[in-house]
This record gives sequence, C-alpha cells and structure tokens, in this order.
Amino acid sequence: MKISLTEFVTLDGVSQGPGSPDEDTSDGFGRGGWLVPHIDEVFVRRASDWLDLADGLLLGRRTYEAFARDWPKITDPADPFTGRMNALPKYVVSNTLTEGTWHPTTVLNGDPVRTVAELKARPGRELQIHGSARLGEALLLAGLVDTLRLVVAPTVLRTGRRLMTDTGVSSGLRLLHHEATPNGLLLLEYETTGQAPVADYQGVTDFV
Repeated sequence: MKISLTEFVTLDGVSQGPGSPDEDTSDGFGRGGWLVPHIDEVFVRRASDWLDLADGLLLGRRTYEAFARDWPKITDPADPFTGRMNALPKYVVSNTLTEGTWHPTTVLNGDPVRTVAELKARPGRELQIHGSARLGEALLLAGLVDTLRLVVAPTVLRTGRRLMTDTGVSSGLRLLHHEATPNGLLLLEYETTGQAPVADYQGVTDFV
C-alpha cells in the first residue's frame, strides 16, 4: 500500500487546531478553527475524492482519540465522510494504548517506523494519515510517505505547532496537482522523490 499524508496548514505552516477553537488547545494555543471560514463545496468534493482512495486510516494516539470521540457522534445522513470514516480500518500508532474504541481498530505497538513499514508492505491502495502531524513527519523523514496533500488556508497565525519542525534529511517533492478553491484554499498534491535536490544558480539563461 501507499501511504498518503493529508494536512491542513496556514501560510506560516501551523497545523494545530484547524477545525474548532477547542480542538487542540495544548501549549496554550488559542487560535483554533482557522480552516473553517474558508471551507467550500470544491474543498469538500476534493476531500471526498481523496477519501475514496483509502483502504485504511493511519493515526497517532492524539488524533485517534479525538476522531474516536467525534466521528461516531455525527449522524447527518448527508455528511459525505461519516460512513466511510467510521467503517474504514483504523491503525493507531501508540505504545500507551492497548485497544481501540473506534471499531475496527488495530493498535500498532513498538517502533513506529518498523510497524508502519510492515503494514505498508501489504497489498492495497492507500493508508491515509489525516492530522497526526508528528507521526506524519516521522514517517516522511523515514521515507515511508508516498503522497503529501496540503490544504493551505489564506491565514497567518504566528503561533501554534507547525507541521515540519524536526531535524534530519531533507525531503524532495514533485507537484502532481494544484487547485485554488473559490474561498481561497490551495489544494496541493505532491509525490515524494527522496532528498531535496540542490544546485548552484549560474544565471537566468539556464532556465529559458
């Protein structure tokens, strides 16, 4: 299976608390809910298309517990995500959980890179990481992420936990698809290409 990482970020790279003011207030963060004013029909349609590709959800403990609390409570039959989110196999990477409450769930204990690599080796389409930025970054550093999907909001927060904060090898990406929604969200889809290339600038004639 391929592993895809979907993240909502601001223009300054903050990924914390996109969905509501009280979604994630850790470290005193008080500016949550920044994605919601920009959600529109095009974004919902594209997000639904992405979810169609999933054979499972791969989550860190914090995101898993939030999803397990909230998604089973959504009963609107017109919601385009609820049925699939609740029915898909869930894999939670954690050394503190022993079992899940959001079925069907498998808890992956031990070294995250090793356990996810074993899961990735199985046949299938996509294992999708939604949120779980720390897990996503660790797997990107380990070379296990195949596809990165970013939803960039036209917002600068200047505070909050950022998506890419770790040190380690660089990550090269190739843009596969880009789109701007009517409310100003940028939808960017990349495939990973190994380490980021570098070069010396020799003049504009090299590029024309």
